Parts: sequence; structure tokens; C-alpha cells
Amino acid sequence: MANNPVVNMFKVKEIRNRILFTLLILAVFRLGTVLTIPGLNAAALVDYFSDLAKSNKAESAFASYMDFFAGGAFEKFSVFMLGVMPYISTQIILQLALVIFPSLKRIAQEEGGQRRVQMWTRVGTVIVCIIQALAITAYVSSINAATQGAAVTKYYSNWMAILTVTAGSMITVWMGDQITAHGIGNGISMLIFAGIVARLPSAVWELITMVRNDGLNVVYVIVALGLFLVIIGLVVFEQSGERKIPVHYAKRVVGRKMYGGQSTYIPFKINPSGVIPIIFASAFLTFPLQIATSLQKKAGWLNWLAAKLNPMGVWYNVIEVLLIIFFAYFYTQVTLNPTEIAKNIRENGGSIPGIRTDKTESYLQKVLNRLILPGSLYLAFIALIPTLIQIAFGFPASISMLMGGTSLLILVGVDIDTMAQVEALLKMHHHDGLTKKGLKSRNL
Repeated sequence: MANNPVVNMFKVKEIRNRILFTLLILAVFRLGTVLTIPGLNAAALVDYFSDLAKSNKAESAFASYMDFFAGGAFEKFSVFMLGVMPYISTQIILQLALVIFPSLKRIAQEEGGQRRVQMWTRVGTVIVCIIQALAITAYVSSINAATQGAAVTKYYSNWMAILTVTAGSMITVWMGDQITAHGIGNGISMLIFAGIVARLPSAVWELITMVRNDGLNVVYVIVALGLFLVIIGLVVFEQSGERKIPVHYAKRVVGRKMYGGQSTYIPFKINPSGVIPIIFASAFLTFPLQIATSLQKKAGWLNWLAAKLNPMGVWYNVIEVLLIIFFAYFYTQVTLNPTEIAKNIRENGGSIPGIRTDKTESYLQKVLNRLILPGSLYLAFIALIPTLIQIAFGFPASISMLMGGTSLLILVGVDIDTMAQVEALLKMHHHDGLTKKGLKSRNL
């Protein structure tokens, strides 16, 4: 028992405090997902979305999609119904702006530039939240029963919804930052992870109920569950795969000491960006999807856009695949810049065996391109699985999204990253890791 890694996690004060802090923040986050916006009839909303799910309309797919990332908060119209998606959308816009506009990039690289970029991100998040909250007020106004029995005027209710939802989203972002700084794992990813996990029990129960009522063929369910297990194994296999680039450092004499003369390697994962491309692509599509669906009764072209952006439709999935591939390349270039890596190798007297020094950058770029393409296509294929399952087996959107490709990628990816952080903390405190051999990567 003394060598049990789970026990060791709670023996080490730093790890124990980080885990307990993370659980506390996640508990507060889950509490916020069930607190309905003041002025709305929570019971009426439950009945409305329950009837909507039975109707199998496009709007039902939209509601299930929004609930997927909000952890069930959207259908409850809770204070955290937007979650962290506005923040991620703003991050994407700013990252693209830094690449497109060199002047902004120079500002970001100056002393204190990152703090300025963070401030811009938060201001932009507030603006995006207000725009989405305005769309929410238009959407809820179409649900007549939602405002019945309210003791406030419609004008007051609308402003209350805008302020509450915007504040709730910013509090969610703050909680994510606190987890990153004082807890375990990446805070934003952990909040999305918690939302998916919280929805899984209800999805499983809904699946069992449908099988009992002959709404689904039990054979299809067994095949789908087997497929999910295979996908989990493939995701773990893919996440641990990496290409090791050998680097040799020449010996250098500084004063009376000799440095260098060692060989090491640069680890390039087959999927360097992890689950970020899927999260980015989903966040990028969430904003226009919500605006179009919420305001489709106001304008004909928004009705057309809402139909095209149906999460179960062809156009949505084609755009999502293209965005996943784009963000896989984009994020990798931002985080693993071949120019910077080659510069660091040269400055430290290193070289890649068999590669000329002036060709290091182009060689690294070629290796990354060969890794990113299959990795991004793999991500895109898994992201399409919920739609394929719904079409092939007749699964409802609420189940196929929660037990499908995107959710599995996020669950497995966040779990692996969090385990790696716990593993590092345990070893730093001279304990064995979570596994006997640690979290090993496979060289490709």
C-alpha cells in the first residue's frame, strides 16, 4: 500500500492541495450550470426542450450541440450557459490577428506584451458574450412558456439575462485560470471535460430507456459501444505516438570546463496540437451557429444559414473537417515554430545527424508537415463519428454527441495531459508514477 501511486498523490501536500482545489472549482462550476437566469421559468424550459428532443427537429440538434460544451447548462438557460466558448472564440481571433498583422505580433513580443494580449482577450470575450447574450434573449422570447409567471418586465428580464450570462461566462474563464495556476491540468480543458463527464450518466440512462422501449435495436447499441471502445484505444495509441528527431551537440570549452558532446532528441508528437483543433473548430462554429439559430425568425438569410449550419448536416461537418485540419497546422506552427527550434539548435552548437546546418529549418518543417496531415485527418474522422452513428444507427443527437468522437477525444486527451502532470509532480517528490513504467511515448 505504501507504493500505491493513488495513495501517494494524497500523501504529498502539494498534489493533494491541487487536486482538492480543482475538485472545489469544478463543484462550483457544476452548481452554476443548474442556476437558471433570473426571470425565467425553469420548469417550462425543461418541458420545452424535452418536447423538442422528441420532435427530432434541427433545433433539437442545435440545443444538444450547445449543451455538449456547456455541460447541460444551455437547455437550463443557466448563468454558465455560454461556458468558456466565447473566450476560446476570442482567443482564436486574436491568434489569427497576431499572425496576420506583424505590428500586433511585435507588441506581443515586447516586455509585458503577453499581459496586454490577455487583456485584449478578456475585453473581446466580454463583447462576444454580449452579442451571444443578445441572441439568447431573442431565442428565449420565442419560448413563450419560459417567461410566463415572471414577476419582472420583459425589458428588465432581457437586460438581466445579458448581464447574468456575460458575468457567468467571465467567472467561468476566471475559474479555468485558477485551475491552471493552482490546480491540476489545463483549466479551460478541465471545465469542458467536467461538462462532458457530468452529461454521460444521463446519456447512458437515456440509451437504456430507449432500448427498453424498443426505440433502439440492442444489436446496434452493442456495435456502437464496441466501436467506442476501439476508438478510445486508437486515441490513446495516437496520442502517445511521437517522432524523435536526434540532435547532437558538439563539445565546447568555456574557461576550464568542457560542455556539450551529448546526444538528445526533439520529440514531435504525431498529433502535436492534441485536442485543441477540435475545441477551436467547435468554438469557431458555435458563435455563428448560435446567432443564426437564435435570430433565424428575424431574417430569411439567417434561416438559410441556420439550416446550413445544422450540426447533423453535410455543410456543417464539411466545414468542421476543414477547420480541424486548418487549426492543426495553425496551432502547431504557433507552438512548435521550426524557425525558433532551428535557431536554438544552432546557437547551442547542435546539429541533426545527416542534415546540413542551413537546412535544419526546412527539414523540421518537412517532418512536421508529414506528421500534422495524418494526425489532423485522424482527428477529423473521429469528429465525424457522432454524425455517422446517428445516421447509421438512429441514435438521438444528445447521445451520439456525448458518446461520439469529439467527446472521446476531449476526454482521453485531457485525461492523458492531466495524468502526465500528476506523474511529473509525483516524480518531483521522489515517488513512483501512476504506472510502473510511467507514461511512455512510442517512437514512430
